[in-house]
Amino acid sequence: MGPPLGSLPLEGRVALVTGSSSGIGAAIARHLAARGARVAVTSRSADRAQAVAEEIIAVGGSATAYVADLTVAERCGELVEAVAADHGRLDILVNNAGIGMVRASVAITLEEWNQAIAVDLTAPFLCAQAAGRRMLETGCGGVIINIGSVFGRLGMPERTAYCAAKHGLGGVTRALAAEWAPYGVRVLQVDPAFVRTDFILESMARGGFQPDDVERRTPLGRMADPAEVATTVAFLASDDAAYLTGSSVAVDGGWMSYGGW
Repeated sequence: MGPPLGSLPLEGRVALVTGSSSGIGAAIARHLAARGARVAVTSRSADRAQAVAEEIIAVGGSATAYVADLTVAERCGELVEAVAADHGRLDILVNNAGIGMVRASVAITLEEWNQAIAVDLTAPFLCAQAAGRRMLETGCGGVIINIGSVFGRLGMPERTAYCAAKHGLGGVTRALAAEWAPYGVRVLQVDPAFVRTDFILESMARGGFQPDDVERRTPLGRMADPAEVATTVAFLASDDAAYLTGSSVAVDGGWMSYGGW
């Protein structure tokens, strides 16, 4: 459920976490709430979003559930505006919602390509654009954190669409950071390697390898826990990271530092 309530570096702030009804997103929502933020939990499923919001409330946190299908471009801005209107402000946006795609490059259809780009690149940009517009207009600054991937810095067979989207997301992060820094809006990225979630385990199964293969390849000898990504996000969202913007933090157990298999 995240760290205990007590130290509240994010008290009074409103955080929107996309795709936060399970896995990494749910862990991020719990950790931000445990640090005092009022968290908007989002999902395409009302029941799943509400379940995570209720878990947060049950341990003393503040959370509200929202339904949003970010494959529909118009929903991105609408979600941001709804959260800001309901809470009177928006201080933190975490672009976590995404999809994976394991497919031989010669077999990727245009529809599949467009879906990967829409969810993993276009939706984060549109959410950041809407949040940034509001943060700039209010003059109060804010923090936008994009959840990327080590495969936004590297390549991997049968991940062409996914890698293209995540590489693009890194460019969005750096460009927005440079543009909005003078206005007090920080934009950062967290790049996990393999995290032990149902989503990742299913993706590995489709790709023909197992957790043991990943653990053997990772210098720290294990996959990450979602909470380890969440604590990094919570730090970047706090004033302790006030001089960080445009940076990408790899939460990868040493994956990128090791060139073997």
